[in-house]
Order: sequence, then C-alpha cells, then structure tokens
Amino acid sequence: MTSPNESGRQAIRRDNRRMVGKLLVVTVAMFGFGYALVPMYQAICDALGINVLSLSERLVPGNASHRATAVNTQVDTSRTITVEFDANARGPWDFKPAMRSITVHPGEMATVMYEFRNVQNRTMAAQAIPSYAPKQATAHFNKLECFCFNEYMLQPGESKQWPVVFVIDPKLPRDVTTITLSYTFFEVGGRVPAAPAGFQSAAPAQEPRS
Repeated sequence: MTSPNESGRQAIRRDNRRMVGKLLVVTVAMFGFGYALVPMYQAICDALGINVLSLSERLVPGNASHRATAVNTQVDTSRTITVEFDANARGPWDFKPAMRSITVHPGEMATVMYEFRNVQNRTMAAQAIPSYAPKQATAHFNKLECFCFNEYMLQPGESKQWPVVFVIDPKLPRDVTTITLSYTFFEVGGRVPAAPAGFQSAAPAQEPRS
C-alpha cells in the first residue's frame, strides 16, 4: 500500500512533467511564430507597396546606369526634369562632371560623379560651393550625398571622384523643366570666387545715403 507521502511525491512529479510539457509546447510555438514573421512581414509590405527592404537598395558608385534601382512610390512619372551639371575651376586644376546632363522624374533618386585632378606640383587644399538655376529650384533640389563644403587635400597629380546623389522634390513648380547644378571649386585660403554668371548671388550692400 502506498503511503500518503509517496502519493504526494508522485503527484508532484506528474505536475512537474505536465508543466515541462507545456513549457516545451510554448517554446516550440514561439520559435515557429518568430520564424514565420519574416515571410509574413515581407508579404504584407509587398501587398501594401511599402517594402522598405527594396527601398534600401542604393546606387553603387561606378554603376554605368548612374541610377537607383529601388522602386519609389513617390516618383512623379507624369513629368521629367533635365538636370544639367556645370563645373567651374578657379585655379590650375581639372574639375568636371562625368556627364553633362541627366533626365529624371521628380522624386527619383539619381547620381552623377564629379572628377577632379590636381595638375600642380604642390599639395593643395580645396573645396566646392554649389549654386542653382533657376532660383526657385534651390528649395526643391535635395542632395542626399555631396562633396560640397567639405575640404579636401590633394597631392600633386592626385585625382579624385566624388558622387552627388540627389532627389528633386515633386513639389517643384511644373513650369520648371530644366535645372542647372553648378559647382565652383577653389583653393582653401584663397579668395572665394563670385558665383557663375546667371546664378543667384548675395545682393551687394547698399551705400549709405548722404
């Protein structure tokens, strides 16, 4: 005959086995749910058109297309903007865009490479300042990556390439069909040159009236 103490211990062991079994079931269920989250998330994003995984693809410098391959639902495909690239070198060096113009849709991410070569026999520090035409395009030209305003040190004969990654705001006035992005490259420590002709510059100070 089983004693009361032995019956109690057996009951506790049965309860423990049941608890372990329940915990194992919960653990397996949680693992399966976590594993299923990835395809579920991907399917939901694809169905709603908000697949951030595909939007994270960025343009790789050197790509011959010079375009981002990601699909952006904010792109205005009903219109195109011609972006012209200009380079002004204030000094004895070579500075130019890899392409003279590109056609993009507002909201579309694009890039252009600028090339620079120090043709002097001395080390130099230089930087670039941008300007835009027409004036109303300035607030709608959004640069995601740019070499402007950074100071660069170049050794004699050294060549550099820098990308300009940009997006034109779809709110750009519809009468603007061409934008010119111009860079003026100058040596640091020298006099900052005036903006190229046809581009907005600071208004000259008025002389006091006598």
